[in-house]
Amino acid sequence: MRIAMLSPVSWRTPPRHYGPWELIVSLLTEGLAARGIDVTLFATSDSVTTAHLEGICAAPCEEDKRLDPKVWECLHISHLMEMASQFDLIHNHYDFLPLTYSRLIPTPMLTTIHGFSSPAILPAYRRYNGHVGYVSISIADRASDLDYIANVYHGIAVEEFPYADRPGDYLLFFGRIHADKGVREAIEAARIFGMPLLIAGIVQDRKYFHEKIEPELDGRNVIYIGSVGPERRGALLSGAYALLHLIGFNEPFGLSLIEAMACGTPVVAHPRGSIPELVDHGVTGFHVTGMKDTLQALDRVGSLDRSLCRRTVEQRFHRDRMVRDYIDVYAKILSGALNDGEGRREIRNRRELLAHTEGHGAVEKF
Repeated sequence: MRIAMLSPVSWRTPPRHYGPWELIVSLLTEGLAARGIDVTLFATSDSVTTAHLEGICAAPCEEDKRLDPKVWECLHISHLMEMASQFDLIHNHYDFLPLTYSRLIPTPMLTTIHGFSSPAILPAYRRYNGHVGYVSISIADRASDLDYIANVYHGIAVEEFPYADRPGDYLLFFGRIHADKGVREAIEAARIFGMPLLIAGIVQDRKYFHEKIEPELDGRNVIYIGSVGPERRGALLSGAYALLHLIGFNEPFGLSLIEAMACGTPVVAHPRGSIPELVDHGVTGFHVTGMKDTLQALDRVGSLDRSLCRRTVEQRFHRDRMVRDYIDVYAKILSGALNDGEGRREIRNRRELLAHTEGHGAVEKF
């Protein structure tokens, strides 16, 4: 079974610090390869994988500003499509552009929709609905007029996140610095609650950062520590009292939430988008709708059983569960679930593919 895994080229796969899509692609690719599945990762040339690597873009576009992202996006995607006949399945993690190739190649395509950047991109998904298999990453993020072959929640390598059984002495914001992410709201909550706030993440909206966040930084009560990579992430998350996620938009998933919970750190979040699917109110954190709610929740965080946060991630959001779910999706597609025209291949080895889920210590579904 030959799988082509298409990763973005904004960041390296796996990312050095930021890059949630690339992180999920890496975890999935390595999980499949560990099960003996023949995977070729299409990513930047400096990417790191135990699978086969195909790269035409020498460096991540976000790290080398000499590169024109649109040019290298097109070259990267077309590089895979010109090799499409070598694979039994293409797994697309690059949004809607690869869909436009799907009727020009003989290989079935699966697309994981990592969120919709705006309603303006929906026409591309509608045009190929039923021809390309769609996977959602949360039920909340589904478009009502699209058909989905499955919902597959993200999974993480839980063993890479250190567990702390006692609450820390600071609050944490971990994510993109953007108004949608509620950084200013987190600062206000931390100030009223009387606990220092650490802010970690890339600055996506520089105007917002300079006008709303930078004036609040004092190096003592509100501290911006920049973008944090894997080498510092675990200690930062496990040492927090709570993760604040006071978002102003519908979150498609929220990797930082399950990463925090893996460390035993509860989440206090606005229940928008996927949040109610990830955070169990009163168990692994709290859903809040305003400042009064937020402050009351922070008062109660210390009473939560941090071990339940960890166990929830182990049971529901483990990388092994994600890998096994995707193997099942691959089998559905290759058995003819998308056989809507000439050129679609019949599955020859569904049982062989599913056999890769056995004997690898996979975590049982929650």
